[in-house]
Amino acid sequence: MPEFIYTLSLVPLALILFLSIQLVALGGLWLVRRTLLPRLQFHDGYNDAIGGTVQAIGVFYGVTVGLIAVSVWNSYAAGSELASREASAIAALYRDVSMLPEPGRTQMREEVRVYTETIVKVTWPAQKKGLTSKEGTRVMDRLQAILATFEPADEGQKIRYAEALRAFNLVVERRRMRLDAVAGALSQTMWAVIWVGAFISIGVAYFFDLKDARMHATLVGLMAAFLALVVLMIVVNDRPFFGYFGVGPDSYQLVLDTLLDGEH
Repeated sequence: MPEFIYTLSLVPLALILFLSIQLVALGGLWLVRRTLLPRLQFHDGYNDAIGGTVQAIGVFYGVTVGLIAVSVWNSYAAGSELASREASAIAALYRDVSMLPEPGRTQMREEVRVYTETIVKVTWPAQKKGLTSKEGTRVMDRLQAILATFEPADEGQKIRYAEALRAFNLVVERRRMRLDAVAGALSQTMWAVIWVGAFISIGVAYFFDLKDARMHATLVGLMAAFLALVVLMIVVNDRPFFGYFGVGPDSYQLVLDTLLDGEH
């Protein structure tokens, strides 16, 4: 699927998918009725045979596309959960470094705040465009360097320092999981299955022996409209961190608003 499709809002996306699929489907019907159907020999039971074929193909195609749609929705939900988990880990890290003594505590708190702001203002807009930003990595490197220089003075500080390191590693882990998921999308093979299956499903309906061309066009048009709805749903949920419908940085902004900026 072309990348620009994912950048469209709902109404233009729906119109483009609906009109393009209808155009191809009805154009194919016109071509078949004009060139191929007049050469066929129709007989009693012909439409029953075609109807049975359409029904059988429709069942298999519906199951296949349904499984693909469920998989895409699960990927989108998992992307949203990844963002929420990373934001929660950032909040825990901020709390943990806040329990460490000076020097270093204020600087570490500031780096955590800067990292969260970077995600909201730099990383997320870049992700929406399919780009990557190294600014977040630089902030994490600075925070790691500060943590590495900290020397616990007693057992209590050792425990708090260990918790801060654990929280830092958790943020790094969830950040990596999010970055890996940024490029996630439905494979070209799956898209081929969707389009080829649609071509076969609608193409078989071209061979109904219907004298009324308008009735035939209505039948094919309804099938094409349903296909457009399915493709629309898949596109909306296909790439969790890319395009117009990608997951937003709301979880990170909530951390900024309720915790980091509140104590800054």
